[in-house]
Amino acid sequence: MKKVIEILQEELSAAFEKAGYDKKYAKVGVSNRPDLCQYQCNGALAAAKEYHKAPIQMANEVVELLNGSDSFKEIVAQAPGFINMTVSDKFLADYINEMAVSETLGLEKAEKPETIVIDYGGANVAKPLHVGHLRSAVIGESIKRTARYLGHKVVGDVHLGDWGLQIGLIITELKHRKPELVYFDENFDGEYPTEPPFTMSDLEEIYPYASGYSKEHPEYKEEAQTATAELQSGRRGYLALWQHIINVSVADLKKIYTKLNVEFDLWKKESDAQPYIPQMVQDMKDGGYAHIDQGALVVDVKEDTDTKEIPPCMILKSNGATLYNTTDLATIVERRKLFDPDEIIYVVDKRQSLYFEQVFRCARKTKIIGEDVKLEFVGFGTMNGKDGKPFKTRDGGVLRLEKLLEDVNEQVLDKMKDRDMDKDMIDDAAAKISLAAIKYGDLSNQASKDYIFDVERFTSFEGNTGPYILYTIVRTKSLLAKVKAQNITVDENSAIEPADSKSETDVMLALTKWSETVNAAFEEHAPHKICQFVYELSDTFNKFYHENKIVTNENEKQRESYIKLSALVGKVLETAIDLLGLEAPERM
Repeated sequence: MKKVIEILQEELSAAFEKAGYDKKYAKVGVSNRPDLCQYQCNGALAAAKEYHKAPIQMANEVVELLNGSDSFKEIVAQAPGFINMTVSDKFLADYINEMAVSETLGLEKAEKPETIVIDYGGANVAKPLHVGHLRSAVIGESIKRTARYLGHKVVGDVHLGDWGLQIGLIITELKHRKPELVYFDENFDGEYPTEPPFTMSDLEEIYPYASGYSKEHPEYKEEAQTATAELQSGRRGYLALWQHIINVSVADLKKIYTKLNVEFDLWKKESDAQPYIPQMVQDMKDGGYAHIDQGALVVDVKEDTDTKEIPPCMILKSNGATLYNTTDLATIVERRKLFDPDEIIYVVDKRQSLYFEQVFRCARKTKIIGEDVKLEFVGFGTMNGKDGKPFKTRDGGVLRLEKLLEDVNEQVLDKMKDRDMDKDMIDDAAAKISLAAIKYGDLSNQASKDYIFDVERFTSFEGNTGPYILYTIVRTKSLLAKVKAQNITVDENSAIEPADSKSETDVMLALTKWSETVNAAFEEHAPHKICQFVYELSDTFNKFYHENKIVTNENEKQRESYIKLSALVGKVLETAIDLLGLEAPERM
């Protein structure tokens, strides 16, 4: 099903050609002056120079050819050469009815589905998720769902950090506290215990302590670095401890990600790239891409067109140790082998842009990945407190993500305490509303921008918020429940009638933007465009709801049309919020 703009553009293209002008000038866009018209074409202004004519004359010629079209209620030329269009009520109703019977609500799936790997999450083992992990998770999840909805094959990878110094620090501290553990006996050759010698709570205490202590005691840090090297060299006891750390951490991470309604297809780890590193490094040497610089193995990635300094990409330290660069490049090797992707998307803090520029350039230069594979960096801004600084707890610490979820849920429960609903229903609704408050509050902002996390505003049931969107969906559900309870029959084969009020026209116009919105959100990796769409649709529907009798309408034909339009709004909104990773309750 074509977009409205595509249909109008086809009509204008034919008119431009018939008038003797190139159809490339018949570009149609949504009007930025909705008080004057719904759609606009400024092509005559651009074409005037080529054809040596006054733009208004050209615009009038095109308009004259379209005056008899059933698509337009009004089409006029306005100085200095704009073509202003308002579509006919029948055209709009026909389009909406076609959307209503379409399984995809009129959206055309991708003609050539791609294989896309999305790297998001980026949590580290042995550490709890904190608010800094929120944006990667929710933005990446929405990009994944949107791409999948369009028909692409998408693989979402959490890509855990599990192979660095933090593991060596934990092992070292465990050795100091419990030297009797069998994992530290180099002569032990039996089976290691299946139960870990620590809990997640233990790890959450051990790592910060060990990290802080190492900064004050160089010999302790050196011991941890040695433990890290021995782990990476395959020491059995350390590998067994490492596996315990992963198992305990992943179980905890899955619990929190589930609460966020975020799902990963792969729980790959930094360590999974290790087997690919030796051959990758050898290929870089053999290809003449890598060279020694101050003892380290590096690849130069600067280009003649650079306006800023781009440092070399370091592959191996002078002591032969690997870095994040090394494992990220080896992970690209692994992804190419496992999935042969058309695109790899990284959803990471925008402050990492230079790092990923180095990695991407190195991957291209060393032929790890071909020019036909897109490497995309989606950099996001920080989530800040009302002071404009990165979000912290009252005592200045980093807030755990689980605690944030609990705090917002409590605020929502407090707002719902007077609702006439049973406890289970209130708890279910509060969980979905609080999640919508957090995720919509994040996603409604352009990903690359910083934003203020304002709990009061985000949990409001009014304005451009997650709870307001859910409230609108619940309103459509309630309306349809009344229809069913009152035994009002709605003919499945009947159509939504042409709009008879501005509020109804506005709802229909908002609905027509569905296909265009989803495609734009995918192509630009921009979930905020879906948020803009659902807010506009919710706002127009609520105005329509307040201005018109729907269930109690005495005009049977009009009542049936209004009910079908309301049902379509609810269906589109529920589909849209699913792309954001949200769910609506049955009641609020």
